[in-house]
Formats: sequence, C-alpha cells, structure tokens
Amino acid sequence: MSVRVRFAPSPTGFLHIGGLRTALYNYLFARHHGGTFVLRIEDTDQARYVEGAEEDIIKSLEWAGMTIDEGPHTPGDFGPYRQSERKAMYHEYAKQLIENDWAYYAFDTSEEIDEMRERLKASGNPSPKYDSITRQSMKNSLTLPKDEVERRLAAGDEYVIRLKVPRRETVKFEDLIRGVVSFDTGGLDDQVLVKSDGMPTYHLANVVDDHTMGITHVIRGEEWLSSAPKHMLLYHAFGWEAPTMAHLPLIMSPSGGKLSKRKAESEGIPVNTKDYIAGNYDPEALINFLAYLGWSPGDDTEIHDMKELCELFTLDRVSKGGAVFNHKKLMWYNEHYLRATSVDELLPKVKVLMEETGFELKDDAYLKEVLGLLHERVAKIDEFVGMGSFFFAAPEKYDEGALKKWKEDSPGLVKAYKEKILALSEQDFVAANLKSALESVVVENEVGFGKVMMPVRIVTTGQGFGPDLFAALALVGKEEVLSRIDSALERLT
Repeated sequence: MSVRVRFAPSPTGFLHIGGLRTALYNYLFARHHGGTFVLRIEDTDQARYVEGAEEDIIKSLEWAGMTIDEGPHTPGDFGPYRQSERKAMYHEYAKQLIENDWAYYAFDTSEEIDEMRERLKASGNPSPKYDSITRQSMKNSLTLPKDEVERRLAAGDEYVIRLKVPRRETVKFEDLIRGVVSFDTGGLDDQVLVKSDGMPTYHLANVVDDHTMGITHVIRGEEWLSSAPKHMLLYHAFGWEAPTMAHLPLIMSPSGGKLSKRKAESEGIPVNTKDYIAGNYDPEALINFLAYLGWSPGDDTEIHDMKELCELFTLDRVSKGGAVFNHKKLMWYNEHYLRATSVDELLPKVKVLMEETGFELKDDAYLKEVLGLLHERVAKIDEFVGMGSFFFAAPEKYDEGALKKWKEDSPGLVKAYKEKILALSEQDFVAANLKSALESVVVENEVGFGKVMMPVRIVTTGQGFGPDLFAALALVGKEEVLSRIDSALERLT
C-alpha cells in the first residue's frame, strides 16, 4: 500500500514553528517511502478563523521547500481539501453512527450541562463530565421517548451529536514512536461529534477525512495523544482499519515546559514561520535544525539538505522525550549555510535588502567586494545590511559599547593615524599600507595595537567590530575616510 500522510493545520492563526516541524516530519516520511504529502485545512472552528491563515500556511511550506502533492490549491482525487467544504459528508457518517448505536442526539442546554457538573462537584466528583453514567440523567435520544426525539428534531430544536463511549473498556493501539498505548474508556467523555451549528468537531471530521482520503500514517504532535482513544473508538464504530499512529515529542522551551507563544517571545525565539521568513533566516538551515529537533540519523552528522533528510528519515529514530529549542544552535546552522553560499548567489538577495533599507548602492562590483569582506563575519543575511552600512554612508552615530573603549588619549592617536594616511597617494591607499601606518603609530606612541585600532574603527565605521579594518578602509576610499575622521573628532572630543 502506497504511503499517504497529511499535514492538517487549523487556520486559526499563523503557522507555528512546531507546526512546521510536524509538516516536515510528514513530508520526510512521505518522500522516504515514495508516498504522497497531503495538505488538509481543518477549518471547522469558524469562530476562530483567521483571515489569511491558510495562505500563510501554504506560503510557509513552499518557502521551506516542501512540495504539496495534494491540497486546496493542488487538488487530487480525494478533495475537497477544506473541511468546511465536506460538511454534508460528515452528517451522513454521523447518522450512520446513530443508526448503529454508536452515537446519539443530545438536546441539553449549556445551562443544564453546567448544572449537572455543579451537582456532581457538590457530591464529591472533582472532574464531572458528560459520559456513560451522567448521560442517563440528561436530555438525549437515549433517555427520551422516540417520538419525543423525532418531535424535537422536526421542530428544529438545537442538538449536538455525541459519541456513545463504552463504560468499561480498554482502547489499545501501537504507536510507532511510543510503542503500545492503552486508555481506559472510564476516563473519556461522550465527545461531541457534531456541534449545534451543524459543523463537525475535530474528532469526527479528522477520522472521516483520514479514512476517505486514504491516509495510511497519522504523524502529529504529542498534544493529540489524548484524543487518540476517541479516534480509535470511531474507527471501530465505523468498522474501518485505523491508520498507523505516530505522536511526535513536544518542542520544549529552554526554560522548561512546552514552547508556548508567551515563553518563546520572552526568550527571543520567533514563534511563527512568517517571523523566520521576515527575519531572513535561511530556509535550508531552519529545516536542517527542525529535523534534528527530536530526531537523529544515529551518527555524528549534523548537516543534511532536504534530499539527504528524505533518504535518512525514519520514525524509529524519533525520540519520545521533548526536544529543547536551542536558538544558538539554529544560528549555528544558519551561519553554516550562509558560509556555504557563494558571494555571487548572495549578491541579488543582499542587493534587495540594501535597496529596501534605503542605501544608495554604487554598483554590483563594489557590493560584491563588500560581501566578500563580510561573508565570514555574519550569521544571517540581513546582517550584511547592519554590519555593512558604513560602506555606503558615514556613520550617524557610534556604537555605545565601543565608545566605552574611547579613552582620553584616543583623539590624539586617531589624529596621528590621520597624518600617516594623509601622506599616502590614492594608489597607495591599500590595506597593507594602512596597516603599516597604524603599526607606526603604535610604535611611536608605545601603546598596544588595539589602543589605536579600536578608536580608528569607531570613527570610520561607527562600530566596535566588523570585517578586516584595513581592507574596509581601502574600499571606502581615502577622501571619505579622512572626512569621517574629521567629523568624528569634532563630535567626540
């Protein structure tokens, strides 16, 4: 049987980084087995629908290099691929469950359900629920006379359809990551399958869709593990074979616990995939990092492109425990991929960023030289703009951290250096001569090399770090360097 997996996000927000990892593991598994990667939009919760969320999901997957084989915009033989467009199908299957005594109509109001819960709490039940015991005292098609049920339905009374969960049974299945998993039905409620507005809940729609779309493997986050027994009961009720399950470990915050939006923001970790796109992260680096966030190939290798990951990925090497999101490690990956990208490949991308920032670019040859000097210094492509700004405009302000190294004798040392380079011709204004000039100032003033170089770097670049200073000054040019020195000395002394 050909492998078919699905990534089934809800458009109730933009694609979370954890969702991107779930999509990635599904994609890698499908490609490893020569199978099909399906995108299904689970939009049954219309009240929480976010405009533009579906487009964000598709854009994020495409940016990350995941080709969607079937989905809303690439339809196949199993559509529609939005649950809101499959509503009639769910009603037919819900009726089938009622006819086979696996589900029932419930007419209780929310106030009546609240009263039931309060009553049970008062009698010592700490977690009351609508289940095999409490259903006997509620208003549903199991307790009301048949003609009363028919009358209510004909009159258009509001109702939900609930799953009739057996009272004392054990639901057991094998998870490809967690091994044998079992649940006692005594801990389950009679889950709502169809809401009062006629829309199916996640549980019914999920099971019906996975079956009718021919999904062979359900690979999803650990947070859905508690829903698995309800889904297994539904498969049993329909008489269908359940797909193979695999529940992925949580992505953990560096400070502990699940990487929630609040924790991520407090720790400076981008939350949504769109933040990584806007932040100019390398998609290959992010994918390589996410692949290792809960999985490893079983050796010491760490760098693999998407093609290699597809060849290597197997679910038996996915860990059970949570994986900590290490942002420094992500930056290590990003830096590696940036280093591996040639200056020629980087040129058009950086040029766009520079132009968006408002820099007046001289020509491509000049920008290429700038990139060559910065290439080994940056970890992210947008750092070319920040670190390289002084190549295109004199600094308007000076780095505060660097200014702490501006001492009482700094102006005199900078003036001494200015006199040395003033004597150089335009042809001799090259890195080697600029370095020799600074070494002469060091010797003549009997100070350390950094004692002169740092103030010179500050006045000419505005920064306390950056590319090779002398090569940078040579590229900026004699006239501009002298002008910056004069301007800085006037402002800083």
